[in-house]
Amino acid sequence: MKVTGLLPIRLLPFPALPALPALSALPAVGRLAGLPLALLKATALEVAILAGHLLLYPSGIIQERRSEDTGLPPDGAAPLPTRARPPVVLLHGFIDNRSVFVLLRRSLARHGQQVESLNYSPLTCDVRTAAALLGRHIEEICRRTGSDRVDVVGHSLGGLIARYYVQRLGGDTRVRTLVTLGTPHSGTRVAPVANAHPIVRQMRPGSALLKELSQPAPDCRTQFICFWSDLDHLMNPVEAARLDHPDLPTQNVQVTGIGHLALPVHPAVAARIRQALDDTSAEGSAPTRPGSRATGAGGLRLA
Repeated sequence: MKVTGLLPIRLLPFPALPALPALSALPAVGRLAGLPLALLKATALEVAILAGHLLLYPSGIIQERRSEDTGLPPDGAAPLPTRARPPVVLLHGFIDNRSVFVLLRRSLARHGQQVESLNYSPLTCDVRTAAALLGRHIEEICRRTGSDRVDVVGHSLGGLIARYYVQRLGGDTRVRTLVTLGTPHSGTRVAPVANAHPIVRQMRPGSALLKELSQPAPDCRTQFICFWSDLDHLMNPVEAARLDHPDLPTQNVQVTGIGHLALPVHPAVAARIRQALDDTSAEGSAPTRPGSRATGAGGLRLA
């Protein structure tokens, strides 16, 4: 090879190197290259949230301290001026505790909501038992606050427990609005190895519990608002977190761009929950009837 202005250099033959695979052909990199950007972003967010939640988890192991109602949020901060609203009860998911709601709780309290939470034991083996515990907890809240009704926000399994209380234990007389976040209303097939746990079996499609919840529920007085995500890795299929029951007044809200753990944490979801509870307060306690419910309209795009 000759380059103008330089002495010609003779290149000596060099032993041929074995062909290297293309970067995308490497197993790990190839898998990442084939994933949509939105899924990669959602997965990274899930990992970050999980790491933060593991740090907060010990703080939520014990039940929160309760005192007679003073009209202030539990942290003592003065709420924003607002009309009277029922208390909001937060109910966590499987093998979790109330610490999962630290950001949502703060968001609700800052906007004038009185917020309470319930820890049920990670050793709980039956949704029905946990639902009865929730009922006793709600009765105690109503007695203490003087409120006739409450709103409930349940994440994952917590939403299923609250739904059982409303549908099967007469809880619709107490629960005005039930908001569920990533709750397997029609059952999830994820992680078959977890079937050894009885409560996981109750969350499987076709379980006796889900068949019980599919039975008629005429004149249910609770309004359901169900958030489901197209990137929820614990819902298989992801539409399992929708609620489709002919007797239940329901609004299904699709969330795009985040996963299961982000649902009780993301500020946009918190804002939509506050809006939904405000709308219910403005309209009174009468829920939307099933024939006029919204199913998927007004979703959240967070990608």
